[in-house]
Amino acid sequence: MTEPEVCSARRDGRSNDELRPVRFTLGVAPNAQGSILIATGDTQVICAATVEASVPKWMKDQGVSGGWITAEYAMLPYSTLTRRPRDISKGKLDGRSVEIQRLIGRALRAAVDLSALGEKTLWIDCDVLQADGGTRTASITGASIATALACAKLRAQGAIERWPMHCLVAAVSVGLVGGRLLLDLNYHEDRNAAVDMNLVMTSTGLFVEVQGAGEEAVFSTAELNRMIEFGQTGIQRLIASQRELLRSAVPDIPDL
Repeated sequence: MTEPEVCSARRDGRSNDELRPVRFTLGVAPNAQGSILIATGDTQVICAATVEASVPKWMKDQGVSGGWITAEYAMLPYSTLTRRPRDISKGKLDGRSVEIQRLIGRALRAAVDLSALGEKTLWIDCDVLQADGGTRTASITGASIATALACAKLRAQGAIERWPMHCLVAAVSVGLVGGRLLLDLNYHEDRNAAVDMNLVMTSTGLFVEVQGAGEEAVFSTAELNRMIEFGQTGIQRLIASQRELLRSAVPDIPDL
């Protein structure tokens, strides 16, 4: 593949290394311990964290101490241009939904000391209201905030003895589209990408997951490294936004 171009403007006016505008709305699900609506461009996802005072049966059977974090992900029927049937109408979870909710769970478990939760399960529900690319990455970024808010509520209630989150986690997409290296792909760009990659990283600068594949295309080590560099820069900006929001919402929150 040719060396990607990184300077010209995109259809939505962004530069190639620019994130879509990110907006957060707190408290959209009052019954959850922590909730947020995250909007990245036209993609909108509600992320809610709910605490259950028990752990999965397999943990008890295997004598595993501490708590657990698990996630569910769904695209609502009206989230796409044509109605998307609910998984329940098909009698089974869509394979893509299963993959994404497992990814969300892995990302959050990498950021939380499960032993500090005690015998509790933290459920992370991510529901896509509108999809325009990057729903999995927006879900992870929003779920990190919802988890921090839930932890703050548990601490305020005296339900945990020590702060369980040791870092934040965020995710972003990167791709090669028409020979150009692009950050944070919208649906049009994702659909036309020769190479598509999703990066998940912690606020300590460590990788949780790297998902990358060519679509009837291949990519070089140099291109892979440049995509990772683009993604790292985007994630650093997202984490800065997470920190700013959490510091305003929870004044005594530990540094994450």
